[in-house]
Amino acid sequence: MEQSGAKWYESEGGEKTLLIGEYEHSLDAKGRLIMPAKLRQDIGEKFIVTKGLDGCLFAFSQNEWENFEAKLKTLPLSDRNARNFVRFFLSGATECEIDKQGRFLIPGNLRTAAKLEKEAVIIGVGTRLEIWDKETWQKCDENISVDEIAENMTMLGI
Repeated sequence: MEQSGAKWYESEGGEKTLLIGEYEHSLDAKGRLIMPAKLRQDIGEKFIVTKGLDGCLFAFSQNEWENFEAKLKTLPLSDRNARNFVRFFLSGATECEIDKQGRFLIPGNLRTAAKLEKEAVIIGVGTRLEIWDKETWQKCDENISVDEIAENMTMLGI
């Protein structure tokens, strides 16, 4: 399922890249997951993984994490929703590093948050990766109504 990417955002090495594709892998007994070679080259050897939305994990290159953090820092401390939003993403964030076998360890708290046990799917969504439990991703993917979404994209200028 590996795909080549159009170049788009700045990766760790300064290259412009777009994270795309869908990749299935199994977690080993220690909670390690293989990072596909194409994505490894684009996201870098060290990257940040945190809780994501919709029941998945988000993975950001170092550069994209810095961009995301900068946006979080602009949110008002006086707003309860903003504080909770920042807490949600930062409390679970951890730096991951790819080992010589191309694997990275997903900490137990993040595996629990995303219900990751054995089968996982890594999908590229532009400037970040999403890491899903395979069954959860299949249900989410099945419920995506492209026609319904397309009707609403005109409001976003697409």
